[in-house]
Amino acid sequence: MNAEDYMRLALELAAEAAAKDEVPVGCLIVNPADGTIIAAAGNLSQHGGDATDHAEILAIRAACRKLGQNRLRDMDIYVTLEPCTMCAAAISFARLRCLYFGAYDTKGGAVANGVRFYDQPTCHHRPQLKGGILEAECAKLLQDFFKKKRRKNTSENI
Repeated sequence: MNAEDYMRLALELAAEAAAKDEVPVGCLIVNPADGTIIAAAGNLSQHGGDATDHAEILAIRAACRKLGQNRLRDMDIYVTLEPCTMCAAAISFARLRCLYFGAYDTKGGAVANGVRFYDQPTCHHRPQLKGGILEAECAKLLQDFFKKKRRKNTSENI
């Protein structure tokens, strides 16, 4: 499988999150040596009762549990949206090898936008970055989700 194949799987997880009325973000942790998917998650922060239940955090936690270690060296992470500061930090702390992401996030992103976490001198580990993978599809899923939310909120206020 290639980066686009993994991102398509992450998009499926994002669509599942949207179906649960969660912000549609999906994430995979992959061992690039053999292509094994170690962990997969979609956002749960809206209904899971925990503001930190972003797809990246959930996938990192699951991968660490599965592998019995607190570092994910030599593993890659695929996420449908540019990570926020919290998730960028978690990716760094987990020592993930490469971050692949789909849509850029000019408001909340912290990798190519915003604080650019990996460019900071206090960042101890900088993963390789590959953004814009299936960017249009990833962005469309998010845009459609928020358009639907706005329409729903507008009709509830009438």
